[in-house]
Amino acid sequence: MSPLRVCMLTTFYPPYHFGGDAIGLQRFVHGLANAGHEVTVIHDTDAWRMLAGGAPEPGAYDHPDGVTVHPLRSRVGKLSCLLTQQLGRPIVHGGAIRRILDDGDFDVVNFHNVSLVGGPGLLAYGGDAIKLYMAHEHWLVCPSHVLWRHGRELCTGRECLRCVLNHGRPPQLWRYTGLLQRKTRHVDAFIAMSEFSAAKHREFGFDPDMEVLPYFLPDDGRGGSRESAAEASPHERPYFLFVGRLEVIKGLDAVIPAMRTHPGADLVIAGDGNHAVALAALAEGIPNVRFVGNVDPEDLGRWYRNALALVVPSVCFETFGIILIESFRHGTPVIARRIGPFPEIVGASDGGELFDTIEELVDAMRRMQDDEDRRRRMGEAGQAAWKRLWSEQAVVPRYLQIVRRAAERRGARRVMEVLTT
Repeated sequence: MSPLRVCMLTTFYPPYHFGGDAIGLQRFVHGLANAGHEVTVIHDTDAWRMLAGGAPEPGAYDHPDGVTVHPLRSRVGKLSCLLTQQLGRPIVHGGAIRRILDDGDFDVVNFHNVSLVGGPGLLAYGGDAIKLYMAHEHWLVCPSHVLWRHGRELCTGRECLRCVLNHGRPPQLWRYTGLLQRKTRHVDAFIAMSEFSAAKHREFGFDPDMEVLPYFLPDDGRGGSRESAAEASPHERPYFLFVGRLEVIKGLDAVIPAMRTHPGADLVIAGDGNHAVALAALAEGIPNVRFVGNVDPEDLGRWYRNALALVVPSVCFETFGIILIESFRHGTPVIARRIGPFPEIVGASDGGELFDTIEELVDAMRRMQDDEDRRRRMGEAGQAAWKRLWSEQAVVPRYLQIVRRAAERRGARRVMEVLTT
């Protein structure tokens, strides 16, 4: 098969990244390379340095065969990011990006989180390539990306100027010029990570239709049966697991005090973040709340497999819930708040329970701990759903189908021929 030549443009990419969006993108990149295509990534290291708070520069990083990565760096650093954030165009890096795109003669140009690498102005780049935009966040409709208004509540209506100031960010001038609406016309297909996220984009005024394509986890054998796992539990007591960045929007503030009412199991919290100190103070005097910090990805599977369930108490509108499918891959059920895309994921899998109130969460924890057969059935259902819906072999072909449909609309013969071979 003749390979597609695909270019991914994003602000953050490993090892210059902070969270799950970049890892999710990396999995798409590796999945396309595994399918025999050639993938180039362009990302902005200036943005990472601006936000990393003086963290050490990442070390050498190996990329697999078929993947080429261009990390952009300028001599003006933060100024480059500020100009893009304010004007919505790649003022400093525009020339370098154009040269890479021209030299690569790409069949597909896929935009991801472009907020600081080029803004909406970047959407006009790429010549005659098929152009896709993958909405990992709600940036297309939300200056703060997460629909978390004023840093304290779900966004149910626009108060954008006050909100970005409360988030400590400068207002973006380009959002008041119609620039985004003009540049979206260059994009052949927009992709949301869940039906929920696509609906939120429509609710907040984003007019173009959106395809839905979820995140996936690679078929790399890191899952496994809980029953056949010949390993000791990493924790001495029965436990429920939380995995993620420690931020207010992740909802732990209400869960930690509730552990006083469920002393028969621990809550193990894996992760770190800007809310860690406040959460540790909240947990003082509650002996069944344990913080284990950031856990190496190679070790995290053992924590999933031996947990009673994964607890997902987020209070914000996420675009997907990748930690849910991580838990499913290891055969562990989930207990998730009935918000955002979580009902969609749990409903498609039969792999867990949903809750609205903390009282409902504690009741679900008791049921999960007391009924081993029910826990096993949910874990097996979640694992089967992961293989069927959220594995690499399930999702990468769906991505290529989106590319093919866009190529058919455009009459892009080479792309259609490659994807027909």
